Amino acid sequence: MLSLTDHQRTALDAALRGGPVLSAMVSAFSEAGYELYLVGGTVRDALLGRLSTDLDYTTSARPDQIEAVVRRFTKAVWDVGREFGTIACRISEADGTWFQVEITTFRADIYRDDTRKPQVQFGDHLGEDLIRRDFTINAMALDTTSGELLDPFGGLVDLEQLVIRTPAAPELSFSDDPLRMMRAARFTSQLSFRPAPEVVAAMTAEAGRITIVSAERIRDELVKLLLTDNPRPGLDLLVQTGLADIVLPELPALQMELDEHNHHKDVYQHTLTVIEQAIELERARGVEPDLVNRLAALFHDIGKPATRRFEPGGKVSFHHHDVVGAKLTRKRMRALHFSNEQISAVSKLVELHLRFHGYGEGQWSDSAVRRYVRDAGSDLERLHILTRADCTTRNQRKADRLRRAYEELEWRIEELGAQEELQSIRPDLDGTQIMEILGIGEGREVGAAYKFLLERRMEEGPLGAERAREELTRWWAEQHSDTAE
Repeated sequence: MLSLTDHQRTALDAALRGGPVLSAMVSAFSEAGYELYLVGGTVRDALLGRLSTDLDYTTSARPDQIEAVVRRFTKAVWDVGREFGTIACRISEADGTWFQVEITTFRADIYRDDTRKPQVQFGDHLGEDLIRRDFTINAMALDTTSGELLDPFGGLVDLEQLVIRTPAAPELSFSDDPLRMMRAARFTSQLSFRPAPEVVAAMTAEAGRITIVSAERIRDELVKLLLTDNPRPGLDLLVQTGLADIVLPELPALQMELDEHNHHKDVYQHTLTVIEQAIELERARGVEPDLVNRLAALFHDIGKPATRRFEPGGKVSFHHHDVVGAKLTRKRMRALHFSNEQISAVSKLVELHLRFHGYGEGQWSDSAVRRYVRDAGSDLERLHILTRADCTTRNQRKADRLRRAYEELEWRIEELGAQEELQSIRPDLDGTQIMEILGIGEGREVGAAYKFLLERRMEEGPLGAERAREELTRWWAEQHSDTAE
């Protein structure tokens, strides 16, 4: 085992120490005769110099015994999963610092072939608990009494070498808990580690077992992966091992065979680059990591495989891939149980991601700018990011032209927005005024009149109440003239 550096020893001591209340609670376990170890990601992150107030412990105490101890130090105690041995609490210190704590009884679970859910079996010692953990870097424990780092599977070496390995044979580990394969991809991106060859081989061999994991848990791991600083290597690993064929088949489908004349770009690599550029733009614009942004970048071209056509002269087209892609996006996000709000926002961005390119040729009128802003709605900033990120051409002249064109569009939006409330464009008359002017009650005719005035507002900007009244009465007369004929 590698020796700890002075910096790592100091970090571990700080993780153990916490604050006075936390320290007293930890001591209470020892005084009651229970073993207690700081474990998992808490130890890993401390060794990486990332101290956290989220602390994970494992103990010889059973759940009722855990609860009895922690209730002496806090009233904020809750049952995360008593049947799985986990009790959580919040420890508040006098200086305002607080710790989110989870304490779990040693586990020695048994898994069945047909389900991810284990047959829970509590263990009697630390060793059988650590061997059931996902990766060696998460299978280190810190003895809260002696301060000794226990590392039976070489996690510290793997941490130094930036390698992802499993404590048990990877085939057994992934068969027992298939979600660990998704975690391996996430850690590849989150920690900038590389999976060991045997881990990649086992992920490939066991990929089909991911089907027994719930859609919600797969979604949550995908979300964590996408919200890392560098999702590309993790997504690549999912595709390489065949996991993406099951959990996100639209992504590997982008690896379309290029035509012999290479008349279209590698859409898969383009998509990964768009995600990277969207993240760079988030940072440049001061935007926090945004799941909707990143999902839109991931899905923006998934309509291309279904719409690819070889045109006369050897060119390749993807007509309407934006509309098709929006439908596929909704379908995949529903399958992964994303919220309706997220599905709506991402699919809208996918459908709108090509809208800008007409303006690039100088074809946008004021009314088109209004429609662009209104259609984007509250997702306008996200549409800016997606559209800019979608430019991955290596032709610098073309890239500069597109950048200047989009800068001009944003300037136009800002200029027009100073005159009009573009994101909340409404007709100059509301429904009540329409009914009063036309002398009608609620019904479809009011909706039709409202839509007419909205179109006039889009085309010409603010009309004013008087002109809107004139336009409305003229339109109404024409409608009834058509009916009379």
